[in-house]
Formats: sequence, structure tokens, C-alpha cells
Amino acid sequence: MKSKIFLPGVITLLILLSGCEKLDRRMTTDLTADEVAKSWTYTQDRVASVYSSLQNGFINIDGAMMASATDEAEHTQETSAIQKFNYGSWNAVSNPDNVWAGYYQGIRKANEFLSSSDSVNLDLYKFDPDQQDVYFSRLATIKQWKYEVRFLRAFFYFELVKRYGGVPIITKVYSLKDDYNNVKRDSLQKCIRFITSECDSCAANLPATYANTDLGRVTKGAALSLKSRMLLYAASDLYNTPSWASGYDHPELISLTGDRAAKWQAAANAAKAVIDLGVYSLPSLSTTYTLFGASGFRNAEVIFCRRNGASNSFESASFPVGYDMGNSGTTPSQNLVDDYEVKVNSTTSVPFDWNNPAMAANPYATSGATARDPRLSNYILTNNTDYMGRPVECWTGGRDGKGIAFATKTGYYLKKYVNSTLSLLTGQTAVHSWIFIRYAEVCLNYAEALNECNPGNANIKTYVDNVRKRAGVAMPGLPSGLSQSQMRDAIRHERRIELAFEDHRFWDVRRWMTAPAVLGAPLKGVEITKVDESTFNYNVITVEDRVFQPKMYFYPIPQNEMIIDKGLVQNPLW
Repeated sequence: MKSKIFLPGVITLLILLSGCEKLDRRMTTDLTADEVAKSWTYTQDRVASVYSSLQNGFINIDGAMMASATDEAEHTQETSAIQKFNYGSWNAVSNPDNVWAGYYQGIRKANEFLSSSDSVNLDLYKFDPDQQDVYFSRLATIKQWKYEVRFLRAFFYFELVKRYGGVPIITKVYSLKDDYNNVKRDSLQKCIRFITSECDSCAANLPATYANTDLGRVTKGAALSLKSRMLLYAASDLYNTPSWASGYDHPELISLTGDRAAKWQAAANAAKAVIDLGVYSLPSLSTTYTLFGASGFRNAEVIFCRRNGASNSFESASFPVGYDMGNSGTTPSQNLVDDYEVKVNSTTSVPFDWNNPAMAANPYATSGATARDPRLSNYILTNNTDYMGRPVECWTGGRDGKGIAFATKTGYYLKKYVNSTLSLLTGQTAVHSWIFIRYAEVCLNYAEALNECNPGNANIKTYVDNVRKRAGVAMPGLPSGLSQSQMRDAIRHERRIELAFEDHRFWDVRRWMTAPAVLGAPLKGVEITKVDESTFNYNVITVEDRVFQPKMYFYPIPQNEMIIDKGLVQNPLW
């Protein structure tokens, strides 16, 4: 007799590593476990289920983007859990970004698939001479699914490693008979080696491109790019400077040993391998909607992304408060806005300076001798900018300014990723694609790594300039003759500008070990006073004093996991 069962393994690793969540009731079926494993349809669904464990960064932290826990932005709602990062009030019991259980659930699903994917019954085609093409096609598809799932598992591990350091590497499906009460964390080195090795295997067996009907699936480029990012982190200061956690008994969980120059070279080589594929490019950024909008997943720059179903929740959480059903949310900081350069002419750019009368008089100029980097107007809504049929009124007393609940505290609103064509009143929705990896990042990964292992190499400037000079940006290239230190600062600046609001800043300042100075500094905004219809006074203000302590370089292991698994060791200083 057939009985109702849960898909095999769903209460095993989940019990091991997900705390209070004892059962995962994601699917019930009247099939036996063996029949599920043999079913082509259920196997295909399992692959989709692993993909579904990819998270996105739109409003996943209590309605906020991770940018609001950095010097990029401030979230307008004081009660949002994202504020705990800024106040320093998070810990092993209460972490706004507690993803441990979620990613291990994804890893569990990947392991389930990998352990059973060879059990799919294809006899219907195998023994039919007229169905041999179908048989071999499905065999090839199953093989490819394996590498897609292995990549996803490696990606989940990367997301865990950048948060926690070394974590338990689980590659088997646990049963209830297994002893899961003493599973230990693997060293940081072992975790990095596992991730990069998986990326190598996947890259060797996945296609470089897909037909338009399959866009979004893992490619060779995605595997090589993840390797590039992992090795970049592995070469960075945080992973090679354990002195911040002096006295910690398990430095192997948070740091590496070995030749730094060799690590930087490996990171540079990995990024160059993506570039050498010749698959990706930097299309015009004249309209950011083509990259960060509904059709972004088709863009030649996108390497790996998650395409979500049609919705308008991000717009509702991002439109300025004076627009129909706008609730504000992630509002860019003055710290970030001030870092967008002034394009003096086609060959020269300089830092923005409030003490310069011409710049201060028109701080968001889009043309002329004080025109700002075009990415400012592409990514950020500034005061008096035409938007959705009227100027944005960020000034005190304006329809979008101070004096209204949830109005921006910084004087700015978010534009990047926001679909301004949607009418919330009529319930219009659109697809949103969260970009995990894009080609501009790879170019900057390459430049950063190359500058550390081979300073002065002409490719460093070339690839930074490729990002700066792309159509729609057309910023002047970097000056020639920069020292290694000057180039390092220039590359870090470019990452800040180009990759704003894409969930890089939170991790970049940690791996560079600049977080105490950056995230511990006051968050700035601008107070705007309207003089007349076209004249405004701008006064830079402190919006919020923020806290960063060295222990925050890595997350604490969740306390409930420490209780369940006695083999886990807590991160330093928590």
C-alpha cells in the first residue's frame, strides 16, 4: 500500500541546522520515496526547488535592502530590524540577516537531488529504438542539472562563508539515524577550496550560453565568476589578518595562511577567465531600466541573476512618500552622493566639493562644467528631479520631504531597480530580476586583484576605464601614472559608485577592513530649504550616529544552532 510521505531527507539536515523549524512541509505526495526519485517530473521540480533557495536583495531584511546597513543608505522606518546593524544591537540571538537555516535548507535540497538524480527511470525511452534521441537528451539534461545544482550549492556556501567564515561542509543527506549533534565547522581554507573546486567542475561542464527560453540558468560564466569573487575575498585583508581577533582559539575558522601575492594572482586569473570567454559586455547605461528592470535578465552584462515573479512590492517600498501609495524605504545617503565625481570635461573629473560655490549652487547638475557622474541621476532621485509626472519635492515641507511620516531623512530616494512605469493605484506589476553577478563587477575584480599582484600593469587602468567610459556613463578614464595605493583607492571608489545598492558595500568594507571607519562613521544627509521655484539651499546634516565593532566583521553563529549542535564553535568576540 502506498502511504503519504514527505520527500526523503527533508527533516534531516533541517533538524541538524535550522533550529526551531523542525519540519519542512514543502510538498506531500502519494508516491513512495523510490517512485519520487524515479520520476522525471519530480526530479525536474527538485532542480527548480534548489533554484528557489536563491535569495534576492530587494526588501528581504524586514522591508529593507542591505544598503541601509551601510554608508549607502538609511531606511526610513525606525522599527525595521535592519536598524539593529546600525545601532550595534544585533547578536547571536537576534540577527536581522539570519540566513543560516535558509541556506542550509537549500544545501539540503541540493544534496537530496544529487543523491537521487541517477535514479530517474528512463526505460520508456531507453528500450524504444524510436526514442533514442529523447533518451540521450534526457541523460544529458540530468548530467547538466547536476552541475547546475552543484553550482547553486557552492553559491549557498559562499553566502555562508562571507557571513560566518568556516562553516560545516555537508555533501550527504543525513538520516534520522545519523549523529548530527557534533558536526564541526570546517576551516575557512577548506570551505574556499570546496567552493572554488566546485566552480571549476561546473565551469568545465556547463554551457557558456543558453537559448532565450532558458535564460537564468547557471552558465560556465557564472561558475567562473563565483570563483573570481571567492578568490578575491580570500586574498583580501580580512581573510589574512587574524590579529583583530587576537586570542581566538580557532583562527583557522576566520583566516588563511600562505602567500598573499599568489592569492591575488589566482583571483586575477579567475576574473580574466570570465573576461576571456568573450560572452559578456558593457552595454549602454543610458537607461538603467534595461539593466536593472524587468528585462534585465536578457542584458549582455548579466552573468547570474534571480528572476522573480511579477509584483510591485519593491515600488511600494521605494516610491517617494508623496506619490500614490509610495512608502519610501531605502533612501541613499549624502556620504554616497558626495562620492559621485564632477565631470569637468571629457578628460578630467574631480571630487565633488560643497566648498566650491559653483558645485554647491547646483549640486546635481547633469550638464555643464559641474556636471556629476551620470550614474548619480541613474541610481538616485535628487531634489527637484522630474519623476513620474512631477518634480520630486525633497525639501522640508515638500510633498516628499521632512514633515511627512516616512519621508526621506537623507534628502534622497532610490531610483536603481525601481520601475517608475508602474501605477500602484491600478495594481500594475512587473518582473524584477535581482542581479547576483554582472560583468562590471568582474572587470573591477580583475583590476583590484591585478593591482595587488602586478601593480602598474596596463590592464588595471584599462578595465576600470571600461566601466567608467561605457556608453551612458562616459566618465573620463583614470589619470595615468597612479601609484599602487592611489589605484587601490580609485578601484575601491569605482566599486562604491558602480555597484551601489547591489549588496557589495556591506562585504567590501569588511574584507578591506575599513568597516570601523566607514560603518562606524555618522550617516549624512542633506536638509533642503526652498527659496523659490528653482532655487534651494542645501545643508549637510548628520542623520544618524552608527556603530561598528570588530566582532562584526563576521556574523555570530545563531545561538539556536549552537544549542542544537554542540560541535559548533562561536565566532570571535561574540
